[in-house]
Amino acid sequence: MRIREKNNGIKTIVTTNGEYRAKALILATGAFPKKLGVPGEEEFAAKGVSYCATCDGAFFKNKTATVVGGGDTALEDALFLSAICKTVYVVHRRDTFRGAKHLYNRAKNKENIRFVLNSTVSEIVGENTVTGVKVKNVKNETETLIDTNAVFIAIGSTPDSGVFKGFVKLDKYGYVITDKNLQSSVSGVFAAGDVRQKTLRQIITAAADGAESVYNVQKFIFEH
Repeated sequence: MRIREKNNGIKTIVTTNGEYRAKALILATGAFPKKLGVPGEEEFAAKGVSYCATCDGAFFKNKTATVVGGGDTALEDALFLSAICKTVYVVHRRDTFRGAKHLYNRAKNKENIRFVLNSTVSEIVGENTVTGVKVKNVKNETETLIDTNAVFIAIGSTPDSGVFKGFVKLDKYGYVITDKNLQSSVSGVFAAGDVRQKTLRQIITAAADGAESVYNVQKFIFEH
């Protein structure tokens, strides 16, 4: 797919099925969570493996959860889960976190958050649901098994924005940059949902973006 704009402001979307023209567009292609690529990850998806702690954390009330990652999202997930779960493990490949210091300090002071540093996940295990996660120490290569009911993978996401490169401005991670009206750098081109540069990526915020972008598109067409 390609998108181009003519001098009169008409946007042309070129696809394998033909060309489509419009006065305005809403880019809503979403984003994909980055995966660990380890055994058990696909097998136990939605059976203990999750990429959204705020979405699925409540299913593991008073149970044990493991968060994988070292950024803001991983630390925020761990803090969120610490109010729900009995124990929360945080597995990180380094001994320092790239996430905000205040988040780390809060997590460090939580009695039920335990850090497993210099370690990576080698396998997610279970029967019908997740029962544990195997972690490997990157320094001495020893492997241990953590008993856990859930694995929350928080190592980032990748926006599905490749086809928009060169058409609208993207941030360094590939997310579409928008103004307060959800309009991109190109007049009449709006973005909604996870493909847009934003703080919180959830279904509810994507739905809100959709409603707001439709309103702004309608307004744009009436004004032009």
